[in-house]
Amino acid sequence: MGLMTGTGPLAKNPAGQFNFDAPEPGQALYMEPCEKWVRVVLGGETIADSRRTLMVSESGHQPVYYFPPEDVRSELLEPSDRHTRCPKKGEASYYSIRVGDRFEKAIAWYYPEPLERASPIKDMIAFYFDRMDHWYEEDEEIFVHPRDPYHRVDVIPTSRHIRVSLDGELLAESDQAMALFESNLPTRWYLPREDVRAELEPTDTATRCPYKGIASYYAVRRPDGETVKDLIWYYDDPLAAVDRIAGRLCFFNERVDVEVDGQPEGRPETTWRHGVKSEAAAIARSGS
Repeated sequence: MGLMTGTGPLAKNPAGQFNFDAPEPGQALYMEPCEKWVRVVLGGETIADSRRTLMVSESGHQPVYYFPPEDVRSELLEPSDRHTRCPKKGEASYYSIRVGDRFEKAIAWYYPEPLERASPIKDMIAFYFDRMDHWYEEDEEIFVHPRDPYHRVDVIPTSRHIRVSLDGELLAESDQAMALFESNLPTRWYLPREDVRAELEPTDTATRCPYKGIASYYAVRRPDGETVKDLIWYYDDPLAAVDRIAGRLCFFNERVDVEVDGQPEGRPETTWRHGVKSEAAAIARSGS
C-alpha cells in the first residue's frame, strides 16, 4: 500500500480527504526520479541496467520502473504489433524480447507520444514485473513489485493484552505481542509461539511480500476435528527491516475474533495490497 493503492490518499477509494482540489479518485499519476540502481534479468541476460529510472505510480496500481532506452539492451528487443491506450498516459507500443531460444511476446512497453501531462515517460521502457526472471534494487533481489517509497511498515513491541478466539474457542492469549503497522492495512499482531494454544498443522501454502519476505502458514485443528486451513502465517526469515517478527505467529484477523485490552477489534474488510490482497486474503483468492 502507499499513496496510490488500497485506501491511500490518491487511490481509487481513499480513506480521507484533502483540503484542496486533488485529482479525481482513480485518476492520479505521479512520476519521480529514482536513485536506486535497478536491474532486470531474463533468460540469464541483463535486459536493463540503470541508475536513472523513473518510478511511475498511478491510482490503483503499484509503482512501475521506466528505463531510459539507452539503458536497455536494444538488440534483444523486437517491435510488437500490440498497442493499448491509457487515459492517463496515452497510447502504448510494445516490444517482445528474444534471448537465445526464449521469446517473450509483448513483455515491455513504451509511450512514443504520451499525453502532455505524462511527457516525462516519452520513449522510456517498462517491463511486466512478473514475466521477467529477476529484479534487483542495488544488490538485493526484489519480488512481487517495486517497493513503494511511500509504503511504511513499523514493528513495535506492545504489552496490550491480545486475545484471539474463533466461535468462542480461545486460540491464543498474549501480553508480549509485536504490533505490525503497515500502510493502509489493519494492525497485525505477531504473537510468541508459546502464547498460542491452538493445535497447529503446517500447510504447503507460501506467499511473498515485497516488504516482509516469504510467509509460511499453519492450519488450526479444532476440538471437533475440523481443520481451518491457513488461519495463521509466520516469517521464519523475514527481511531485515522487520526482523522482530521472525518466528512469531500472526492470525488472519479477517477470520477470527480479536480482543485488544478486552475490547473487540472487529474483523477488518479485505484490503488490497500490491495487486493481490493482504497475506491471508491472497489465500482465499487462490481457493486454498
